[in-house]
Amino acid sequence: MEKAYKLEFAGEKSGSLYVNCCGCSRTEPLHSFGPALKPHYLIHYIINGKGKFMIGDKTYPLKAGYGFLIMPEELAFYQADEKEPWTYVWVGFSGTKAEEYMKAIGLSIAHPVFCSSKSEELYQAVRDMMEHNTFGVANDLRRNGQLALFLSIVAEGVTVADKNEGNRANTYVRKAVEFIQGNYCNPIKVTDIADYVCINRSYLYTLFQNSLGMSPQQFLTTFRITKATELLQLTALSIEGIAISCGYQDPLVFTKAFRQMKKMSPSAYRKEIQKGEERRNLEDLKEVEDFINQIEKLSR
Repeated sequence: MEKAYKLEFAGEKSGSLYVNCCGCSRTEPLHSFGPALKPHYLIHYIINGKGKFMIGDKTYPLKAGYGFLIMPEELAFYQADEKEPWTYVWVGFSGTKAEEYMKAIGLSIAHPVFCSSKSEELYQAVRDMMEHNTFGVANDLRRNGQLALFLSIVAEGVTVADKNEGNRANTYVRKAVEFIQGNYCNPIKVTDIADYVCINRSYLYTLFQNSLGMSPQQFLTTFRITKATELLQLTALSIEGIAISCGYQDPLVFTKAFRQMKKMSPSAYRKEIQKGEERRNLEDLKEVEDFINQIEKLSR
């Protein structure tokens, strides 16, 4: 037996990440579930007590401060301890991004267990989901927001074990490139990129040189100037507007960077494009394509 307070949510079952169910249980000695399947992802977090979790041919003895993931349509079994039965909260969730998030966090069939010291925060996130349990867009957003918070806390307690040093290095570079792609229009610096991927600037420099043959600053500048050439060709935006759109607050600094890379000023470049010089257009297109291909190799 168990004393369970649980909710299952109906309504729209679509989106990148949404709550299917949640609850809190205080179990009796040896209370168990399974072996059985769940149609969605399900995370349990142990508030106090002990128990065991079994998936595949592995058994995980667990206690307070630990949690475990059950994957959709995977046979799983868990059971409370005979002397110290556990109390836990749980959240079931689905969505088009659910699998991607679990992989990013580092939870899988091979690594289904995590540890977190933030039991109060995890408990409160689930309680908030349960308190906002009625139909309506406001409560849907509230629950799904709490789900994201719950998973972010879980992620803090999971150590993602990359297969080797090369994979880890490639991950840092790929995430840094993604940050640049999403923020080149802002006045970011290399220190901002290093801070985002949680490594120091000198290590980031080494990784970029090894992976891309250029420094992070060179990559950031190249990306910005590449975007600037597109704007010069495809829009009538002023040089100052293009500078700001590409992360340069000072048009003179932008013009200097553009001239160093393209051997001419932005205005001269635009004039050549407007003349319809086919050879120049093809050369620039090839440069852009080569640069994009270089970026895409990181995600393979």
